[in-house]
Amino acid sequence: MAVSPKSVVSLSPDLILASASPRRSDLLTQIGVRFVVQAADIDERQRKAESPVYYVSRLALEKAQTGFSRQTGILPVLGADTTVVYNGEIFGKPESCAESLAMLQALSGSTHEVLSAVALTDGQDSEVLLATTEVTFRVISAEDCLKYWQSGEPKGKAGGYAIQGLGAVFVERLEGSYSGVVGLPLMETETLLRRFNVSRWHG
Repeated sequence: MAVSPKSVVSLSPDLILASASPRRSDLLTQIGVRFVVQAADIDERQRKAESPVYYVSRLALEKAQTGFSRQTGILPVLGADTTVVYNGEIFGKPESCAESLAMLQALSGSTHEVLSAVALTDGQDSEVLLATTEVTFRVISAEDCLKYWQSGEPKGKAGGYAIQGLGAVFVERLEGSYSGVVGLPLMETETLLRRFNVSRWHG
C-alpha cells in the first residue's frame, strides 16, 4: 500500500507519486516501489489544436514537474495521465448521466484507443513514455449503460468506464497494456525507474 507523508522517515520512500489515484498506487505497490503520495493538481483542459498524444504526455509531465517543485526534499516524482480516444476525439470523465450514456453508446460495438503516459523527473532530467492500447467493446444496450451509470463507477473515469471494475464485462478484446488502461503502464514505468535509478523490488 502507499505510504502517507507521515511515514516518510520510517519507511524511506524512493519516489513521490503525483497522483491521488488509488489504482496507480496499487499498481506501483504491485511492482515493489516504496513511495509517498502527493497529488499535483494542474489545469487538465485540452489546448486548442492539441493532439491526444501530446495532450496526455503534457499532463503527465506537468504533474511530475509540479509535484517536484512542491516537495521539500529531492525525491524523483512520477506523474501519469490516461485518456480514451475515439475517432480522434478525447473522451474525458463524464459529469452527468446523459454524458456517460453518450460515451458508452459511442464506444459500443467498436474499437477505441487508450493513451496512458507516464513521466518521471528528478529536477534536472525529465522523460515521458507513452503506452497505446486498443480496446474493443461488445455491443452495449442502453439499459446496461444506464445501470452502469447508476452503479457509480463511471464517475471520474476517463471514457466513462473502469476496466478493473464492473466495466470489464464490456471488453471483448484488448491489444496492448492492460495496466495502462487501468491508469499506469507498468512496462513503461519500470523503464523510467531503471533509467532514473529508482529502487524497486521491496517486499
